[in-house]
Amino acid sequence: MTSEHPAVLFVCSKNGGKSQLAAGLMRDLAGDDVTVYSAGTKPVESLNSQAVDSLTELGIDVTGEYPKPVTDDVLNTVDVVIVLGTEAKLDPPAGKRFEIWETDEPSERGIEGMERMRLVRDDIKTRVQALYKQLPAK
Repeated sequence: MTSEHPAVLFVCSKNGGKSQLAAGLMRDLAGDDVTVYSAGTKPVESLNSQAVDSLTELGIDVTGEYPKPVTDDVLNTVDVVIVLGTEAKLDPPAGKRFEIWETDEPSERGIEGMERMRLVRDDIKTRVQALYKQLPAK
C-alpha cells in the first residue's frame, strides 16, 4: 500500500508527547501533501495534556488522537521513520529513511511544566520544517 504523498511515521516510547507533537506539527505544515502517522514502542493510555496544550497554543487541534503501537502495517506504508528521543528502541526498517532525533530535554536543565513543553515543541517544530523541505514530492 503506497500513498500518492510521502508518508512519515513519528515514533517515541509512549506516543503521548513528542511523536504526537511532531505529527500535529507536520499535519499543520503539510496539510494533505504528507501522510502522517505517529506511534509508540510502549504506548500509554492518553496524550500528555501539556503536549496537547502546547499545540493548541499554535492553533493545532489534535482532538481524536490517541497513543498507538508501532505496527508492521504502518512501517510498510511509510517512506520515512523518525524516532524522537532516546527512550524508544526501534530497528531501522529495510529500505526506509530512518532518523533518530535526540530532541531537546529542558528537564535536564531544571525546566519543567509548560515552559519545558514549549521548548520541546519548538525544537521539534524546527526539525519538522526541515524534514518537510527534504521530502520528495510524489
